[in-house]
Amino acid sequence: MDTESLKSLLRSVREGSVEVEDAVQRLRTLPFEDLGFARVDHHRPLRQGIPEVVFCQGKTPDQAARIFQKLAEQSENVLATRASEEHFHRVQELVPEAQWHPEARIIRLMRRVIDDRGDRYVAVLSAGTSDIPVAEEAAVTAETLGSSVQRAYDVGVAGLHRLLDCQEMIYGARALVVVAGMEGALPSVVGGLVSRPVIAVPTSVGYGASFQGLAALLAMLNCCASGVAVVNIDNGFGAGYLAHLIANGDSL
Repeated sequence: MDTESLKSLLRSVREGSVEVEDAVQRLRTLPFEDLGFARVDHHRPLRQGIPEVVFCQGKTPDQAARIFQKLAEQSENVLATRASEEHFHRVQELVPEAQWHPEARIIRLMRRVIDDRGDRYVAVLSAGTSDIPVAEEAAVTAETLGSSVQRAYDVGVAGLHRLLDCQEMIYGARALVVVAGMEGALPSVVGGLVSRPVIAVPTSVGYGASFQGLAALLAMLNCCASGVAVVNIDNGFGAGYLAHLIANGDSL
């Protein structure tokens, strides 16, 4: 239940179209709903404006699906990350409208599409094609939360002219998510070009000395360009969430 739904319920009680006892029953599970294996946080949209997100990794398909179903009963849009195809098939049995984004490993329900906000868009860049799954996790997350997203993939520093070909799109973004593995150099370059916040995402892509993304993470943390923040290795969701808040913070 979000703020507008709660206001609507309270107005209905005041007008007499909803009985007090009925309203109490609907509010009974507002703080959280105990499923035995999970306590689904229905109060989060009131606190943060965005429903709880389901992290599917480590959950059985049935656990993920039941949490998703309970969120879908009270929220128009629902997001589940790090999902497998098995997770999706079980979710779809309970919530047929759910959509599967295999490259992003995301299941989402989009009953309410946010109107295009014109120049309030998030740019998502990937250094290489191998980084696209993490970049897509960021992009689909930001879109589900209500941001417009523009993408530019395979624009890494090994061929800098590819990045420069996207200058107009890069300069116009309200926030940028820059995803890179290997040596993790792309966020430094982008951070030196733009006046907007850059969220750097190291990926686990690379040969042995990349240490599953640790080399890229350290390089990004040591970035000399101003305005660059770093999230954890392969954390496209965290980057997309933060980029959405930055791009739309004054309208949330």
